[in-house]
Formats: sequence, C-alpha cells, structure tokens
Amino acid sequence: MQAVYAQHPSSQDPLGTLRFGERPEALAQDDTWTVITVKAAGLNHHDLWTLRGAGLPAHRYPMILGGEASGTDEQGNDVIVGTIIAAPQWSHEPVRDPAHTLLSEGAPGTFAERVAVPRHVLAPKPPEFSYAEAACVTGTWLTAYRMLFTKSGLTPGDTVLIQGAGGGVSTALTRLARAAGFRVWVTSRSEEKRAAAVRLGAHAAFPSGRPLPEPVDAVMESVGRATWAHTVRAVRPGGTIVITGATTGADPIAHLNRIFWNELRVVGSTSGTLDELRRLVAFMVQHDLRPDIAENLPFSDARKGFERLLDGDVVGKIVFHW
Repeated sequence: MQAVYAQHPSSQDPLGTLRFGERPEALAQDDTWTVITVKAAGLNHHDLWTLRGAGLPAHRYPMILGGEASGTDEQGNDVIVGTIIAAPQWSHEPVRDPAHTLLSEGAPGTFAERVAVPRHVLAPKPPEFSYAEAACVTGTWLTAYRMLFTKSGLTPGDTVLIQGAGGGVSTALTRLARAAGFRVWVTSRSEEKRAAAVRLGAHAAFPSGRPLPEPVDAVMESVGRATWAHTVRAVRPGGTIVITGATTGADPIAHLNRIFWNELRVVGSTSGTLDELRRLVAFMVQHDLRPDIAENLPFSDARKGFERLLDGDVVGKIVFHW
C-alpha cells in the first residue's frame, strides 16, 4: 500500500528522510483490532519530531507517520481514529496505562491507504463533518478540549490566555473558548497571526511577551521556552497554567518563587479520552464549529505540508487525503 513514512531519523535534515511510496499492508494484531480505510489524516508537530528521531528508537524505522485520521471501518461505517493506544481498562485515563503508545510509535501511523487500530479507540464520524474536518479533531481539538474543560478549572466569564496563536492547538483553543463563554486573549510574534486569531473569535491579541492589561485566570501553554516566563507572569494568584507541549524547547523548571508564592496550579495535559472525543464532537456540532484547515493536500504532495509546518507558515491544520 502507499504511505508517507520516515526512512530513518535525522535531527539535522528531517525532510531529507521523508518518503512517499510502498509499505507493507496494514494488518490487525488480533481480533480486538481492525483495519480502517483512510480517507484523510491531519499533520501534527509529532510527525516532525518522528522525522528528527525524537521518541522513537532507531531500530523502529522506517515508520509510517501520522497519528490521527478519519475513514471507514470494515463494515463501511464512517469513523474517527483516536490517538492514544491503551488497554480498554485505561480508556478513562489512557496515559496512565504503562504500555500506552501512539500510532506512528508503537504501531504504524495513519499516513497510509489503510491503518490497523484497536476497535475501542474508534468514534463515529458525525455526518455534519467532512472526512478532512474529522481528520483534524483528535490531534488538536481533542487536546484543546481536555485543556479547557477537564484541566483548567475555568468557568464562563473567566479570562484565558492562549500562547502562540496560529498553530492547530491554539486555533482550536480559541474557537472552543469563545464558544464556551470565556474571555479569550492570545499572543503571537506575527501581526498577521494575531489578526487571524481575532477573526477566529479572540477578544484581543497581543505581541508575544508584552505585558497584559490585567492578570488572567488561566494560561494555555504549548510553546515552551519562548513563552514560559511570560506565562508565569500573566496568570493571577491562584490561577492555572495548563501545559500540553513545548515546541520551542523545554527548560528545567523556572520561576519557582512566583509559582509557590502565588499558589499557581501547573497542570500537564495530553490528548484526551474517547469519552472526551465524543463530547467534543457533540459540542462542535451544537455550536457549528469546524476545524480550520490551512491546506488540504494529496498524500503524494505531503512534503509541501511538512515544509509549511516546519517553516511555521500555518494558521489552522494541514490535512492529507487520498
């Protein structure tokens, strides 16, 4: 079958290891797994990290990339593929399964004509969503949903700061937070991305690192080193910082005095559960929300999408289709 894959790890030239071509057919591991015919799949920073060799031993290459997708199951049902692979008894908190993994790590990923997955990580695709839209839900929107509604402690009327406007997670955070009744502030170094965030629903957008008019109730942090000092300064005493990534690097813990003196809550958040995925989709349908797609490319032209993501020239999600 045709697939997009990493031939080998390369920290210096990640796109130099990107390939499109034949890979072994997707096979179910046992009768608890099934094979999905992929219709569309979303691109994430995790795919770039795999090209660089982060989180995957060298002996696991070549590896088919991709951690989210939509498609049809063997019975012809339209489905959304979940991201975290964990035993069914850990479905309520999959990251607590000692053996949990991701597609494109413990098993071949979704950037292929077919992908094998456990049956219990599948959710129905709502008819209101296109395949491309459904392929964007689990990698960024589910992450954003968990950050806002499970981890942050925010209630309608609170102010949330979203660091790094423009990326997939921050875009989803902006849309969800506005629909939920929060006051939404965002930051970005780019004037263009700040303007785009306001069009998507942010109440205000500020240059990265700039002092804010007042402290916020919670900060959604996915940038890391470049924004961490500002994040800690921006949140009110007793407020919450929810961290889901560090795309600019992860420093050792800093600003401890401000964290303990102001009794800040620093909370980690990773992806989401299948129940959260179902509630997210229902919320999006109810509020007429759809993922913002920056570009929808054929899998054979995947390199173009990777180049855009690597350059940071993206507002919304890049999607591949067959």
